[in-house]
Amino acid sequence: MIRVIIHNNMSEKIKVGISIGDVNGIGLEIIIKTLADARIYDYCTPIVYGHTKVASFHRRATQVNELNFHVINDPSQSQPKKPNMINCWEEDVKIEMGQVTEAGGKYAFISLERATFDLKEGYIDALITAPINKDNIQSDQFNFPGHTEYLQQRDGAAESLMFLVSDTLRVGVVTGHIPISKVSESITGEKILAKLKLMNQSLQNDFWIRKPKIAVLGLNPHASDNGLIGSEEKEVIIPAIEEARNNDIMAFGPYSADGFFANGTYLQFDAVLAMYHDQGLIPFKQIAFESGVNFTAGLNFVRTSPDHGTAYDIAGKNQASEISFREALFTAIHIVKHRRETLELNENPLVFTKLSRDRD
Repeated sequence: MIRVIIHNNMSEKIKVGISIGDVNGIGLEIIIKTLADARIYDYCTPIVYGHTKVASFHRRATQVNELNFHVINDPSQSQPKKPNMINCWEEDVKIEMGQVTEAGGKYAFISLERATFDLKEGYIDALITAPINKDNIQSDQFNFPGHTEYLQQRDGAAESLMFLVSDTLRVGVVTGHIPISKVSESITGEKILAKLKLMNQSLQNDFWIRKPKIAVLGLNPHASDNGLIGSEEKEVIIPAIEEARNNDIMAFGPYSADGFFANGTYLQFDAVLAMYHDQGLIPFKQIAFESGVNFTAGLNFVRTSPDHGTAYDIAGKNQASEISFREALFTAIHIVKHRRETLELNENPLVFTKLSRDRD
């Protein structure tokens, strides 16, 4: 029998930090609905970064009267069988449900900043981010297109991958939150190769897929029809795929995006690399909207989020579904566990050999 040595911090229940997003959106509604399920506490210790007064307002609107937050000052005080709350500010907040306000962005950033600090310091094991408004959160402290770019900068990573994942489909993008007019000039062979390396590594380490098969989409309609509709496939994308294969990455393509999703070809692959945001996210949300999760791959820490926005139109009406947020929570838990196990296996090669035989 092979004995696995586990670090002390690895044996503890996973501490999941949760930033509340825009206080005028559905963030706290889906957080509260998720944490109202007592089974959550068998898998993790949740810590919400916000304020109990704001949470109480949303709890009344959500009609979840039995949920009471345990107020703490830092994650070391968290209770494993309770929803924990760190009050990140002292002043009262004016809540205007469904409205885009300065306060909505201000307190979303305060929550995110405090949670990210604790994440980087290792006080929490993962971060789930509720939706922000990418406009009203802009300030001298937050000058980013979204969560992904902010967290990449905080991690000091040269690259990251916006990775949308579900049980049936995983989609990453080469270019993220940029204008469509800048997509073509932003796509280079080096960038495609870098994203493929991040995707391949994440599939192996975070999802434990030993030999991932990755489909690469073309940029132009019909993947350019052999050069009739644009030259990016021939000059940029195909050479990048060939270079990836030289680096032992099983990449295939480029595929025409419309037919690829319409005829179910995506089911033959472990992941798909799209060239730009909407090319990948529109089919993903059509196929896996409620169960989809946004995961930022390539960082030293684990961050996930639901794959939807602030949903101002239904904020405060008790109509928001918590399914995507709950999936984001469990996805983060699974990835943390996989990374812990990977670290243990790297430290114990005999264990890796045994488990590989068992799973083959």
